[in-house]
Amino acid sequence: MIPTAYPPKEEIARLTARMLLEIEAVLFNADVPFTYASGLQGPTYIDCRKLISFPRIRSTLMDFLTCTVMREAGLEAFDNVAGGETAGIPFGALVAERMALPMTYVRKKPKGYGRNARIEGVMKEGQRVLLVEDLTTDGGSKLSFVDAIRETGATCAHTAVIFYYGIFPNTEKTLGDHGVTLHHLCTWWDVLAEAKAQGIFDAATLAEVEQFLNDPAAWRAAREG
Repeated sequence: MIPTAYPPKEEIARLTARMLLEIEAVLFNADVPFTYASGLQGPTYIDCRKLISFPRIRSTLMDFLTCTVMREAGLEAFDNVAGGETAGIPFGALVAERMALPMTYVRKKPKGYGRNARIEGVMKEGQRVLLVEDLTTDGGSKLSFVDAIRETGATCAHTAVIFYYGIFPNTEKTLGDHGVTLHHLCTWWDVLAEAKAQGIFDAATLAEVEQFLNDPAAWRAAREG
């Protein structure tokens, strides 16, 4: 069912942060930093994949994501919804269902046999495709998915995520230079604000996280020093 309620963006951000904290998808650890896929370290970690196991929260956030995309891009802006392998696939399917659109998914690389395809499902030339993922950090991984979609003759000018790091200054420029607009529900700043409001973590941990968010490179340099 297509959602018809449009909560204010600020309320969506606050509630999304609250739900992520409630299911413990957010982890803060200043003493033993997390190592990211890039090899860099930081005191924050988020696992949006946990959302698929919480049906009430999952449903609410997919309503929020659908509303956000329709409000910011338009109600008739898309012909197809593509999930990015792997975390974006369930969320892509749920958004496609709400928008009453065909769903496809994009592989990270060709599967190496058969059709050797990167696109699974039916994506047609000229279709306007919305790329859905769980999160984005610096935006770089989205570009490969977008290029794979465009190689079919379809267009992809928008990507929607539940969580956007919001701490890398060039993310939206990187996507924008590639002709892609980012839509998101909340950032680390929203999560930090809600964590402070709820008193979930101790003050020292929250202070360390805030220092990291303000300048990740300086935070890492200080620890290495």
